[in-house]
Amino acid sequence: MSKKILAVLMGVILIGSGFGIEDRKISAAPKKKVYTVAIDAGHQAKGNYKKEPVGPGSKTKKAKVSSGTRGVATKVPESKLNLQIAKKLEKELKRRGYKVYMVRRKQNVNISNKQRAQRVNKSGASIYIRLHADAGSSGVKGASALYPSKKNRYVKRLSAKSKKLSKCVLKQYCKATKFKNRGLFQRDDLTGTNWSKIPVTLIEMGFMTNRSEDKKMQKKSYQTRMVKGIANGVDQYFK
Repeated sequence: MSKKILAVLMGVILIGSGFGIEDRKISAAPKKKVYTVAIDAGHQAKGNYKKEPVGPGSKTKKAKVSSGTRGVATKVPESKLNLQIAKKLEKELKRRGYKVYMVRRKQNVNISNKQRAQRVNKSGASIYIRLHADAGSSGVKGASALYPSKKNRYVKRLSAKSKKLSKCVLKQYCKATKFKNRGLFQRDDLTGTNWSKIPVTLIEMGFMTNRSEDKKMQKKSYQTRMVKGIANGVDQYFK
């Protein structure tokens, strides 16, 4: 049998068996990567003022976790506001296709800042968002974001990505809320940041000591803006 006839017969067999050339070109579409976002609603109902190291191997120690500030007008504890936003942010991020790890879901917990970071490290999350509200004189207002510097002895390798995360979240948050953008600040004394193994930002969402911002941050409609702003920042970071 000639080679030409044999080739023709093999082609007929392949096509008849459903294994034609076109079939071999078909492949599954690549799956979109799903990121996990860790959210820590800062503080808790009652502070724990026992000491813990501010970073791995550090001799410097700070209180494990404080109870936070309180709304000058609403009297709402910071820990409660942080949790309100955390729960709403969880829903919004899940709606956008992210997985979410929540450090806490209730007020009555006792989780130190070191423990919070350690739990996040084990969660498989890609980024760590720490939600807080600020305190100061009554006239001060606006939002800011804190990240570790390149000189941080514990997490300097995370500085660049943490700065990018902070910048994205703060920019979109202020755009959505119309709060004053007070900028990014380097902080190397934050226990919850220094124990992290992934890019981390601490967002100061507004001043609870400012009557106007305190009231705004308790309005459901405004909390929706706050949450969408943070989620937009997360989207921007992963683009």
